[in-house]
Amino acid sequence: MGAKGTVIDPEKDFVPPNFTIKELRDCVPKHCFKRDTLRSFSYVFYDLCAVAALAFGAAHIYLLPEIIRPVAWLAYWVGQGVVCTGLWVIAHECGHGAFSANRTVNNITGWILHSALLVPYYAWRHTHSQHHKNTNNMNRDEVFVPRTKSFRGLQGKPSTPAWQTDTIFEDSPLYHVGKVIGQSLFGWPLYLYRNASGPKYARGASHFNPQAVLFRPEQFWQIVWSDVGLLITASVLVVCGLMSSAQAVLFYYGVPYLMVNFWLVSITYLQHSNAAVPHYNDDEWSFVRGALCTIDHDYGWLLNVCLHHINDTHVAHHLFSQMPHYHAVEATRHLRRKLGKYYHFNDTNFLVALYRTMRYCQFVEDSGSILFYRNTSIAAPKSS
Repeated sequence: MGAKGTVIDPEKDFVPPNFTIKELRDCVPKHCFKRDTLRSFSYVFYDLCAVAALAFGAAHIYLLPEIIRPVAWLAYWVGQGVVCTGLWVIAHECGHGAFSANRTVNNITGWILHSALLVPYYAWRHTHSQHHKNTNNMNRDEVFVPRTKSFRGLQGKPSTPAWQTDTIFEDSPLYHVGKVIGQSLFGWPLYLYRNASGPKYARGASHFNPQAVLFRPEQFWQIVWSDVGLLITASVLVVCGLMSSAQAVLFYYGVPYLMVNFWLVSITYLQHSNAAVPHYNDDEWSFVRGALCTIDHDYGWLLNVCLHHINDTHVAHHLFSQMPHYHAVEATRHLRRKLGKYYHFNDTNFLVALYRTMRYCQFVEDSGSILFYRNTSIAAPKSS
């Protein structure tokens, strides 16, 4: 994939990178690695102000003419979903230790913010850490691990490289659109509940179970505290429903929660599933090679800012997970120059990218050291 996201022939032309983490770190200015707790809290403050402002506006939608109230609610849901995703990103930084140099500040802030968004902070922090340590490793990565051809039951059927695409609305488009919607809205709770899209060793394991195979015995009470945070949030929502109505909780919290799910799953899916980058088996995998399989996506200035650049600086984040988001844009500029063709960037409209990835990135072959996504389409190839 080039600077504009054009694909030539990744399977034929790909040569694994051999950068060391030191030479990549040395190309980034040292100040980019400094964490400023006060500055980090300023972003929490901005986001909470935006959440309050949007909720205040929603509380007055009833004053609008009835005909435009549905549009106003839709605007609230979309806006609140984006802003709360920004808070989710900050809590995620706490889990990495990127929010503050103080571990206690990280954990308290992350636990509060993630619990408020129904995310088990310590449980997800652990599995997400394993994802960072094993990115794009077929055997040890934690999320969006490709299914193999045999798992899909496609043995003996012809397959086509996923980068060879035909028209976007070829066969069964509604099926793939439905898969995109289903994964985007419900993929996150399914991942937390039963490790959907997770590795073979832990399929069906729950992030809410302190005795799940996902966790070590000494992490038992951390997982319990994660569950306590969720119970507190759920209790608050129940009380709010009793004091007002279930519809109010659904409108003010429930639908924005689904929008957060949409952004979270869509962002991470596109960052780690692409026709132009491989997954590795153990004999060819390394930490740097896995991290460089990440794809940055530009969603436009406003969304990039509201999402704290989690989408367009994810390569830097995977290489240096303790780097604060407010330094990641500058770091990405330096990394892009250093990495050259090994820096992956896609500026395709994200809805189109979601459809294409879901449609064409169906499986990988059962054997091989470096595996690219493939599909069962045998249509004439067309550059995407």
